Amino acid sequence: MNHIPVVPEELHPFETIYPFLDGNGRLGRLLIPLMLCEDGALREPILYLSLHFKTHREEYYDRLQRTRTHGEWEAWVRFFLEGVLSNAQKAVETAQAALALFDRDRRALQAIGRAAGSTLQVHEALQKQPILSIKKATELTSLSEPTISAAPARMDELQMVNEITGRQRDRLYSYAPYIALLAEGTEPLARV
Repeated sequence: MNHIPVVPEELHPFETIYPFLDGNGRLGRLLIPLMLCEDGALREPILYLSLHFKTHREEYYDRLQRTRTHGEWEAWVRFFLEGVLSNAQKAVETAQAALALFDRDRRALQAIGRAAGSTLQVHEALQKQPILSIKKATELTSLSEPTISAAPARMDELQMVNEITGRQRDRLYSYAPYIALLAEGTEPLARV
């Protein structure tokens, strides 16, 4: 990377001209990680600044407006980078918590005895795709459908997975604790 990405300044015009009737902010915030990937600052578009902007909504609007009316770019860039730092710290905490969850669940599955090997393979598949069908699990592992079909029941007993369709066929299983971990902080903000 030969330069520091200037996403805060590049995003500003889009956020303040409102080219669409609805969704300008959401689309602008979606552009942030894509622009950082394009500049080589990120390998994957994993930066999610919307929560920071929603949590500090008044300051967000004020900072954007003041860049336009008063040329206060430094304050806007500082606010933006505080969001990046906060988001990065949360991402590290979430990754560490996910690794701890995977390790804890792996140890619990190793203790189930003879069926541990196949169940651990399904557990690994759920780490890659936390909502999984039996068919998809067969694609992600080297196991047969009958072998895989027994794993969710074992994992359900340990409160690792939930069946989420309520159907008898084409069931989907959710790695519930992992999804809950990934969803932390994405809840809608309470109105004051």
